Amino acid sequence: MSHPFSTLSPDVVMSAIESVGIWPVGEPFALNSYENRVLMFRDEDGGRWVVKFYRPERWSNEAIQEEHDFLTEVAQAGVPVVAPWRDDQHASLHTFETFRFTLFPQCSGQAPELDDPAQLFALGEVLGQLHEVAARRPFHHRETLRLGPDVSDAERRVVASPWLNDHQVRAYQRVVGKIRERLDDVAVDADSMIRTHGDCHLGNVLGREGAFKLVDFDDCLTAPAIQDVWMLLPVEQPQQWRAQLSEMVEGYEETRPFPHQKMSLIEPLRAYRLIRHAAWLVDRWEDPAFPRAFPWLAEAGYWDQHIRQLEQQLLHLESPLWLA
Repeated sequence: MSHPFSTLSPDVVMSAIESVGIWPVGEPFALNSYENRVLMFRDEDGGRWVVKFYRPERWSNEAIQEEHDFLTEVAQAGVPVVAPWRDDQHASLHTFETFRFTLFPQCSGQAPELDDPAQLFALGEVLGQLHEVAARRPFHHRETLRLGPDVSDAERRVVASPWLNDHQVRAYQRVVGKIRERLDDVAVDADSMIRTHGDCHLGNVLGREGAFKLVDFDDCLTAPAIQDVWMLLPVEQPQQWRAQLSEMVEGYEETRPFPHQKMSLIEPLRAYRLIRHAAWLVDRWEDPAFPRAFPWLAEAGYWDQHIRQLEQQLLHLESPLWLA
């Protein structure tokens, strides 16, 4: 079976870009991206661009357009994000042959330094600004985070894969079942759900001299605001966690109140991501980019480690690190 990007040759990439009236100089350079295909190039005027070719059949056109419109809305409100380029007809989603693609101005820079209080403050300030705009209206076509049901779906996909032996399947189902029971007890009230970045880790924050921009809203969804906070502080030392978070909170509250009352969602959201990430790898194995990048998925040792990680996360659900 051919993978979704089997016909996305360099010639197709060049022709797609030229079809919207932008003329690349030299061959585009592929960036590290697995879900989609993302390439960087320069145009004949020296402008720097990123072109994203969307994975076929993942998102509907309406869902992609809603991502673009969200980015344009928050950019126009002064929030530092990278919004998509639009042509003379104001279109941001383009089609060439069987592929849908979008162009973005290139954003250069580096991730925040978490040991710098000023950068943590600036990062919190950006998130507060984003959520202030995000809370004004809902998504209609993007996904909504559902803790228990989404974990159950991910579990089914992992168990149906060929990678786990019988012992691992039993151990995996046992720990995921216990985690799911915990997640089913987690109350996420509708009033706390807003439009979020959805995948807000340090790799998706770029900037220079403390001025940061948020990039890659491909996974934007309706979720609690804390979803865009917890991945930015991947530390296990509680004292360091609290110190870094306090700086971010100060910046965040320059615009809106920080959702302190939703801190209890951090460990459930971490468990949710761990389980869903493994299922995502399993789902994408037919794409040749995945065996090259994640060869350890087919090894028994990975699944033993993943199960131990889930067992550790179950303990964190009972005694959250951020309360330590």
